[in-house]
Amino acid sequence: MLKQRDIVLIPIPFTDLASHKKRPAVIISSDAYNNANEDIVVVALTSNVEPRNFTVILNSDDLEDGILKVTSMIRVDRIYTLNKSIVLKTFGRVKPHILAKIKETILKLIEQK
Repeated sequence: MLKQRDIVLIPIPFTDLASHKKRPAVIISSDAYNNANEDIVVVALTSNVEPRNFTVILNSDDLEDGILKVTSMIRVDRIYTLNKSIVLKTFGRVKPHILAKIKETILKLIEQK
């Protein structure tokens, strides 16, 4: 069963939807949503740690389960709703404080100014 905070490997579509690459992502949808729907909501995870807006840095200390080979960045501005059937594998789980940072960053992304 897929749970909120799981790190999964999925084929992420490029923005033009013409093709995709296998990429890690963090499930942000609630367990209640995940259990009731065929879809999950995820944010992209990348090893490209070049400074950007709307990101959360992630290293092995931030994992409750699994191992992160390199310091990575959660791209909160890359949100996808995907069918659970395309998940290739689960290979880790972020700690609750990382989910809290993702939520804060999403709020910054959508706030009106």
